[in-house]
Amino acid sequence: MRNSYLVFGQPLIEEAEIEEVVRSLRAAWLGTGPKVAEFEKRIALYKGSPHAVAVNSCTAGLHLACLALELGAGDEVIVPAMTFAATVNSVVHAGATPVLVDVEPDTFNIDPEQVQRAITPRTKAIMPVHFAGRACNMDALLSLAHQYGLKIIEDCAHAIETEYRGSKAGTIGDCGVLSFYATKNVVTGEGGMVLTGDDEIAARIKVLALHGMSRDAWKRYSDAGYNHYDVVEIGFKYNMMDLQAAIGMHQIDRVEAYWQRRLQIWENYNHAFADLPVSRPAPFEPESRNGLHLYTLLIDEKDSPVSRDGLVSELHRRNIGTGVHYRAIPVHPVYQRLFGWQPNEYPVADEIGRSTVSLPLSAKLTDKDVGDVIEAVRDALQPRCS
Repeated sequence: MRNSYLVFGQPLIEEAEIEEVVRSLRAAWLGTGPKVAEFEKRIALYKGSPHAVAVNSCTAGLHLACLALELGAGDEVIVPAMTFAATVNSVVHAGATPVLVDVEPDTFNIDPEQVQRAITPRTKAIMPVHFAGRACNMDALLSLAHQYGLKIIEDCAHAIETEYRGSKAGTIGDCGVLSFYATKNVVTGEGGMVLTGDDEIAARIKVLALHGMSRDAWKRYSDAGYNHYDVVEIGFKYNMMDLQAAIGMHQIDRVEAYWQRRLQIWENYNHAFADLPVSRPAPFEPESRNGLHLYTLLIDEKDSPVSRDGLVSELHRRNIGTGVHYRAIPVHPVYQRLFGWQPNEYPVADEIGRSTVSLPLSAKLTDKDVGDVIEAVRDALQPRCS
């Protein structure tokens, strides 16, 4: 058994980030400033996006994308039943109505056939989630958007490196929103970024992210001299700090090296678990690139010697942290109360939610860490001799 606990999703923080944060502290510029602007430039360059607007979370970015696309009361936005609560909540925060649809059993991504069946005259947008780093079927979704005049907001919380048929995830729809939460592939602790090719959408999101003011703090207090601002909208306090960007601007420079390391771990897991009574992640799709954010196993209690929760507990006992991504949206009481959603109405998402477990997959993992995970999973899941 391991001597120390292997924390699930712990990021790799290197000296460049630490030194950059220290420089920010010594400069005493802690809020939104030049490092946020630099981080936006680096993300825009990596993603090939005309605009990248930094915010304090992916949730904030999804909310602002809804507002910038004029989604509100009476409008319906189609979202997948297998996702984190933020996807649904952002639609609610905008005043629109989320419409839940089931997902594909192999990819865990939103099912375009279910989307088409859910479209009504009130439908105004689709919010696909590139789950675990695997790109959604964007051709099918774009076709529906064109046919019915819908907007697309890509939830790219798992999909910084993800590509779909030569296009970067987040640049395919009207907006794409990234997450830099502490467990993501690129981290700032907390943080997010809205990508868009539309000048007006980008400008409005910048204003809405900081109280609806016409100038941000950096421009007001820079050495160019004080500038008055106007409050032009009722905005929010969603801005990113330079302290966060100081971490992210170096993380994005190593994004490809980190992806390669996770690919090594992914391949080791796939080989090591091939003979176990579990479902491994589906093979990679041709002409696309998986962001490799989560490595998930599906535990079938009929075939496995332990349940999903039993495996989570056993790995915890062995000092290995895991995750559950996610229990399906309709199992949560608030959504049952507000929208009447029931798990049995979304059977694929419900089954995934009851059987999925995410194993550690981080560039910080050593070969020994990976070996410890493999050994623990194999010990727990190998069929018992009678």
